[in-house]
Amino acid sequence: MAAFPPRQTSRELGGRHTQVFLQSFEDRVLVLVTQVGKVGNLIQAALPPTASLLPPTDTSQLNKLVLPEPSPAIELTPLLGSAPSPHLQILHSLYASQIATIIWTEESKSNLESFRRSVVVGLALARSSRLESDSAIEEREVFEGVMASLYDLLKV
Repeated sequence: MAAFPPRQTSRELGGRHTQVFLQSFEDRVLVLVTQVGKVGNLIQAALPPTASLLPPTDTSQLNKLVLPEPSPAIELTPLLGSAPSPHLQILHSLYASQIATIIWTEESKSNLESFRRSVVVGLALARSSRLESDSAIEEREVFEGVMASLYDLLKV
């Protein structure tokens, strides 16, 4: 996947306007996810060239988003900012790992896996105002919605 002009999409996720931006550069890919209109926490994901992507999991579930499994060899490096709580730090790491894995998996379909670019992910997610049990359901819905949005941008 060569460098291409910036792409963006937005949709309502978890009751909030959510924007996903994708910008490809020669040496890395930038993905920004925001519900608050700013860049937020920046995390770089890298996968050593010797590490391979995991094979796809069960794709038999129709109408369900099936995500590639992130490799345990992914290296996450905080670049700017930090999550305001340990829970959000774990959530941000999950977002960065999954977004990077989707990018690498799609690039490998174009035979560009020999040069695996780093992926920089910016996250600015709004805090949930729901009860803790409802919050987990909302987090999952937003996560899956963001990943679906990313796939939409990659297909353009």
